[in-house]
Amino acid sequence: MAIHGYDSKAALQQVNQFWSMLDDMCENNPEEYRSFIQRQMREGAEFHSPPQPHTCIRAAILGPKEGILYINICGWKRVPAPASDREPVPVCGGKIEKLTEEKEEFSVVDAAFNPEVLQTTEKDKEEKENLCLLALNFIQQQHNLTLSQCYKLSKDKIKGSIRDMKQRLTSTKACKSTLNGLESEPAPSLLQQICTLQMTESDEDSSIQLKIEQERKPARSGLIELISSTESDQPQPQLPKHQLTICFDGSGSSRILQLCVELPGVRSVSQCQLRISEDDILLEVEDIYYLLLPFPELVKEETCTAKFNKKKQTLNVTVTVV
Repeated sequence: MAIHGYDSKAALQQVNQFWSMLDDMCENNPEEYRSFIQRQMREGAEFHSPPQPHTCIRAAILGPKEGILYINICGWKRVPAPASDREPVPVCGGKIEKLTEEKEEFSVVDAAFNPEVLQTTEKDKEEKENLCLLALNFIQQQHNLTLSQCYKLSKDKIKGSIRDMKQRLTSTKACKSTLNGLESEPAPSLLQQICTLQMTESDEDSSIQLKIEQERKPARSGLIELISSTESDQPQPQLPKHQLTICFDGSGSSRILQLCVELPGVRSVSQCQLRISEDDILLEVEDIYYLLLPFPELVKEETCTAKFNKKKQTLNVTVTVV
């Protein structure tokens, strides 16, 4: 199976070299390792940050079938800012969803801009109108619609929920518009596709920054899973023992979810592949353990932290409940 121009053996070798590099750097140069990981975590946090609602507009669909369309205009750090005032403004959009609310049938779609663009338009009424027209024209091109250029501002910043907006934007390949055409957004780097790790100097505990999923995916869907061995004689992974509890944090102001997973046989944090979303967590140790656990309540993905205890061979995850 080819992956981005490389065969699976070459890609697997590259990933193994990457993990070996991190292990060696952690052991021989902890300061350089922390600096490297912190930099990647900052970049990863920006890449995976969710879109934020800004304005919602209501427009009429004139064709191919008449109807009502709500466009959620949001800020998303994943969308690049224009290189200069003379450059076209990039726009990303997701799929259209048909909904019914209080006997009204309508469609909802999302248009995402860089947050800096939205901040600039707030200062100029004319620029804000131009931004709304850009969103209308982009949705027309992306979905082959004919929309009325007369729109109304909704009293709410978003039609629907942030969760649904995020799913619509990430369920299809994001595009950016220059008004004259569409082009694909750059693919994330290898490092962005691999779980980012952060370890402490302690021999007992290693801290991990979990990867936040940008979209809902079936089990074993990431880069590392695609290039793993598929030989039929490989042992099947087991469900590890785990305990999930909800309690209050030290200040008593917020509820937190705590997950403790026993991982006998795991000696290094680099063996763990971790992903988290607002409603579940996925843990894999290749050919040894597999755990896909739904959360009983929604959580704030960005607050998630984890520690791997080398002596006890346990993974402890903590995340704040929404």
